[in-house]
Amino acid sequence: MAGLRVLHQLAEYLYLRKKDPSRPKSAWIGYMHGINRISLFIFILCLIILAIKLIF
Repeated sequence: MAGLRVLHQLAEYLYLRKKDPSRPKSAWIGYMHGINRISLFIFILCLIILAIKLIF
């Protein structure tokens, strides 16, 4: 069950899934999710760059 929750959170970060409306809203939680989203995008970008370097 915990793994499924992680996948739902990743889908929300990547804008693949709508946010849970029952979740409490706080500015600090929003900042945290924003930073997590940025770091996730950078990580995916680095994986793509590494894959391209390995292919070529």
